[in-house]
Amino acid sequence: MSIAYNEPPPPYDLSNFTVLLAEDSEYMSSLMCSMLKAFGVGDILTCKDANEAIGILTITRARKKSRFVTDVDIVITDWLMPGGSGDELIDWIRGHEDDALRFMPIILISAYTTEKVIEMARDHGANESMAKPLSAKRLASRICNVIDSPRPFIQAPGYFGPDRRRHEMVWSGLDKRKTESQELRVHNEKL
Repeated sequence: MSIAYNEPPPPYDLSNFTVLLAEDSEYMSSLMCSMLKAFGVGDILTCKDANEAIGILTITRARKKSRFVTDVDIVITDWLMPGGSGDELIDWIRGHEDDALRFMPIILISAYTTEKVIEMARDHGANESMAKPLSAKRLASRICNVIDSPRPFIQAPGYFGPDRRRHEMVWSGLDKRKTESQELRVHNEKL
């Protein structure tokens, strides 16, 4: 009789990753930066609201040819922030003309854990969402999920973002959509 042993997967090398963290609470920002550093994330850019995050993303995209400025790979944003909220940031990213920004993974965090907030985050185009208080295990899980299991992006009337359905389901009934959605795929070299 043999016992099957599954070896743990090798740890990720996130040393080339740049994470943009938009969080208005200094305590939460410091805590999440510590977690991201422990995960081995190479660069962590922090800001206090959506307007600062938009400024950082604009600068990094404008200087993408510089060897000193790296592109942002993942955005982690709080939902409610003075000076620009998470939904404004997500809308700006998903509505941008540059595909490198439009398809960027976004993880939303919020202390308001109602179903409505989660649905709004999904409907604005967040890839993942999670509730505060955070744990390192849950944050690592969300980051791994956007790396290992990226969902295809959908372009539909009034929505652009990751497919909101998390499971493949076969539908045998009539399709009641008025327009067909399009599945978009973009390959990101860093992921």
